[in-house]
Amino acid sequence: MTTTRYRSSSWPMAAIWLALIVYASWHPFDWKLPQLSAQLLLLPWPRYWDRFDVVANLFGYWPFGALMAWGVLRAGRRTLHAAWLPMAVAALVSYVMEVGQHALPQRVPSAGDWVLNTCGALLGALSVMGLHWSTGGLRWWSSWRERWLLAGRGVGVTLLLLWPVALLFPPPVPLGVGQVLGRAVQAIAALLVDSPWEGLIKPPSPHATGSLAPQLEFLATAAGIALPCLLAFTLSHPGVRRLVLVAGAVALGVLATALSTALNFGPDHMGAWLTQPVVPALAAGALAAAALCAVSERGAALIGLVVGTVLVTVVNLAPADPYFTASLQAWEQGRFIRFHGVAGWVGWLWPWVTLAYLLARVMKPRD
Repeated sequence: MTTTRYRSSSWPMAAIWLALIVYASWHPFDWKLPQLSAQLLLLPWPRYWDRFDVVANLFGYWPFGALMAWGVLRAGRRTLHAAWLPMAVAALVSYVMEVGQHALPQRVPSAGDWVLNTCGALLGALSVMGLHWSTGGLRWWSSWRERWLLAGRGVGVTLLLLWPVALLFPPPVPLGVGQVLGRAVQAIAALLVDSPWEGLIKPPSPHATGSLAPQLEFLATAAGIALPCLLAFTLSHPGVRRLVLVAGAVALGVLATALSTALNFGPDHMGAWLTQPVVPALAAGALAAAALCAVSERGAALIGLVVGTVLVTVVNLAPADPYFTASLQAWEQGRFIRFHGVAGWVGWLWPWVTLAYLLARVMKPRD
């Protein structure tokens, strides 16, 4: 039976997820090469199991397997390929990651992690195959995408789906992703040590704390919810259907931020971030986006450039907050080290890559 082939955005998403897996597996890259021997190719079996590590290893590779399986199915390959190919690739990647951890003092290579990672990818692939078999998920998605989304927008769809992941890394203000200025200055200052330009750039003091003015926090949160909505508008046809996209963005933003807060401060505090001026800012940003549901794709991209510029400008003006600093330490030094690379890099770079994408849409010649 002939299967229709489709161009799928799942392949670039799988590649991005693979890069994040590599970063998360080898972070913090403090390499200390051991003495070479054949024993380095062997993975020891763990002496004990940690529930958090089991869940992290199992579900860390689940999206990778699901994305690869979806790409295989949309490419028109046999269904069996959608199961064994993601599992084989995940097994190879996970083995390389675990062997490489022999050279990282802060990481412990484990055969158990390799098994869990491989099983996670297989479960992801099987879940996609089950969805396809039971509900015709491939045909349903293709039909839905043709009705709701413009053709040839794989990069934009990928960015939109990565936005909730970006929110999992603790932002300085709710929905305020893209704070890279302080880290960039620190990295440049470190590179200039022992050079004629040492001291030319002074990194911000880690002891200087404070908080954004309520007006700026309102502006950052409103822009933080409006930007993904405008990105979605560049992928969709103008009309009232965009109101559904706005509602979905608000729901995803609230859920992802609540999950991030729960991971940092406990489930009892998952709604603590919904304070003044956050709630009216969410409403204002969503209403502003809803009012623009009739603008053209180019118009949405142009307005998105302005909103995104406001977001990254205000977020990078935010001073260090003691609670925010404590959250970062929990992620970077504690058990969240496995998610640090994944969510951290997405959170830092998402608005900047989105701005580049919107600029490309504005500069693209009209059809």
